Amino acid sequence: MVLFDVLFVGVAVVALWFGAEQFVTGASRLARWLGVPGVVVGLTVVAFGTSAPEFAVTIDAALAGQSDISVANVVGSNVLNLGFILGGVALARALTTSLVFVRRDALLMVGSTALLLALVLDGRLAAVEGAALFGCLVAYLAWLARNASDDGVAAAPEAAGPLDALRLLGGLALVVGGGHLLVAAAVDIARTVGISEWAIGITVVAAGTSLPEFVTSLAAARRGRTGLSAGNIVGSCIFNVLGVLGLAAVVRPLTVAPVGVEGTAWLLGVTVLVTVLFYTETVLSRLEGGLLVALNAANWALSLT
Repeated sequence: MVLFDVLFVGVAVVALWFGAEQFVTGASRLARWLGVPGVVVGLTVVAFGTSAPEFAVTIDAALAGQSDISVANVVGSNVLNLGFILGGVALARALTTSLVFVRRDALLMVGSTALLLALVLDGRLAAVEGAALFGCLVAYLAWLARNASDDGVAAAPEAAGPLDALRLLGGLALVVGGGHLLVAAAVDIARTVGISEWAIGITVVAAGTSLPEFVTSLAAARRGRTGLSAGNIVGSCIFNVLGVLGLAAVVRPLTVAPVGVEGTAWLLGVTVLVTVLFYTETVLSRLEGGLLVALNAANWALSLT
């Protein structure tokens, strides 16, 4: 029944969110206890934690042969991140960034999306192409780690214990289980209601897996750290394209339907627009945020028709 599937979607989203939170907490404390620099923890553990739901859902869908959901989840999550989340936060409070952010991170977001579009034009994403995407992410993180600074302050090692290991393992289990449940429930809803797996993936599934980015960005904006909000969203988009979809293709090559190619082209247009808006005085105004929200709403409406 659709009612039960909707309930399962809700349970899965809660499991994904809570699991990701516990995973990040446990992994961060264990990493610092082992002496891993804070900047490396931020670039790896926290980045993976916010994208853990996308990882779980995309790879689970790939293993199940649901390529449309794999691609739709990443494309939909990124469009939602840049539309509803980034635009919504800007509606509440204008976002200020820097030219360094635009020239480095925003342009990489555009470049990675353009590369993805070029790779899926033939209707598939092969394992070697996925490996190339994932390799780009590793190179990007390595470059950031090499050039980043902890401002000369060495964080004192934290005391870690069995509870942190339990958080790490338990959080990972919740993310994996929640991802599997979300994919299964979403497929059932699509088949029962009579809409495509692409449509359910780019809307319901993408919204569910984007919850960590929404919570993190909203919390940062409320504290006046608007640059962190923008950085979190753009970083997540890069991680999703290069890491999530790249690794999914390595696990199992993906077939990309024409609607998937069109969706990726739409995403590229949105990333270019966001980058241009950021470049104008490095500020995303409330009006521009409203434009992004409207574009995302239009994309959802077109996907469901």
